[in-house]
Amino acid sequence: MATILVIDDQEPIRALLRAVLEGAGHQVLEASNGRRGLEVYRERSADLIITDIVMPEMNGLELMLELTRSFLNVKVIAISGSLESEGGINVAKLLGARQTFPKPLDMEQLLSAVRYELAH
Repeated sequence: MATILVIDDQEPIRALLRAVLEGAGHQVLEASNGRRGLEVYRERSADLIITDIVMPEMNGLELMLELTRSFLNVKVIAISGSLESEGGINVAKLLGARQTFPKPLDMEQLLSAVRYELAH
């Protein structure tokens, strides 16, 4: 069982991801923005982070920059539903996101990516 940190400012998205990931046997931690997500990760590191890109306070790109500065080998999957963040998804890849997904999410594809990242 892996611990996965889900960071998204939309509670329904976090709830959906929690249900799907817990259904796959994982433990899920949650945060509503990048700043809180960074605090949660520092308190209790996770095996994988799934983060939205567009969020208040600290967005996903700022979060990934901070994570890669402070932690080696952090595994991040970036997600976004905003058309403005199309460029953000490319930047997320440059900042170390191992995989990226647009919203609405295809849960089977996301679970496949989670399994892959946890195995590698």
